[in-house]
Amino acid sequence: MTNYKLVATSAMGLESIVADEVKELGFETKTDNGKIYFEGDETAIAKTNMWLRVADRVRIIVGEFTATTFDELFEQTKSLPWEQYLPVDAKFPVAGKSVKSTLYSTPDCQAIVKKAIVERLKSAYGRIGFLDETGPLFKLEVSILKDKVTLTIDSSGAGLHKRGYRVGQGEAPLKETMAAALVKLTRWNPDRPFVDPFCGSGTIAIEAAMIGQQIAPGYNRDFSSEQWPWLKQSIWDRIREEAEDLANYDQPLDITGFDVDPRMIKVAQQNAVEAGFMDLIHFEQRDVRNLTVEGLNGVLVGNPPYGERLGEIEEAEELARVIGHIMERYPSWSVYMLSSLENFETMYGRKATKKRKLFNGFIRTDFYQYWGQRV
Repeated sequence: MTNYKLVATSAMGLESIVADEVKELGFETKTDNGKIYFEGDETAIAKTNMWLRVADRVRIIVGEFTATTFDELFEQTKSLPWEQYLPVDAKFPVAGKSVKSTLYSTPDCQAIVKKAIVERLKSAYGRIGFLDETGPLFKLEVSILKDKVTLTIDSSGAGLHKRGYRVGQGEAPLKETMAAALVKLTRWNPDRPFVDPFCGSGTIAIEAAMIGQQIAPGYNRDFSSEQWPWLKQSIWDRIREEAEDLANYDQPLDITGFDVDPRMIKVAQQNAVEAGFMDLIHFEQRDVRNLTVEGLNGVLVGNPPYGERLGEIEEAEELARVIGHIMERYPSWSVYMLSSLENFETMYGRKATKKRKLFNGFIRTDFYQYWGQRV
């Protein structure tokens, strides 16, 4: 087994959650903006792709160096052992980004990195002329920040938020990774009732169910690194077998999703069926003004409409008022709301126990947390 420098990428504000996930899988971490660094072998690549609920991708760091000229970029890229990663027939497109760097032309940087790798592989494999690139896919990225170059290979393929169960969605769907983060931040466990009063396509409720039954988020999808010749199929088979053994399909769940739109309830039900939770999550069409919850010490998690225009903002404020008023009747329940309203606490009727800044896509939001009085 070879040891690799790896990085799990995440949305801003979620780094600590991803770092905790990586640590739970047995790896030491170092965190930077949107990046969680760790080291591991081939099994680590498969394991983190299978189990990270909140990360966006898992990348392999092939090399890091400083370059201020195209010659330096070419020579230092060429000096890296690309043949240890890429077979002779590898298909390897190169994406790129450059921020606050001397080498600011991203297309030129991509082309130079590509050329350097081609030269390295031709020399390593004794090839003359072109490489045919008809084999497995290796998505490369050259990232330059303040003249520091980082060259990575994406092991995930489609982003890790693509669990494979979402057959339908609403106009502004919450990413599965963000939904999982919201659930994890509540510290909910399956012994407690769970309600999403603005469930939309059901993502938060489904992610809660996956967490409640310890189902690996990557269990029903493929990863690009499964096609790599040096990441053996036996490793993936073992990781999937372990995930199957750890899943607790008999764990009872009390999870409910409400939405005012009956069409979204149908979409949520379809997604739940696809995820394997048809009989375990209850979805029901209901206006939040008619919200009731049952049981003690429950968790209410919602991503209500934000309201980007004036009339919508007034509606969003009204929804915050309604939730605050209703949940006064259920003091043992904890309430967690993701909102872009700066006056959310005023509308809700009281100051949050805690709030956390998060970015839902490009929208800056706060996750308002009201902890219940446990009984």
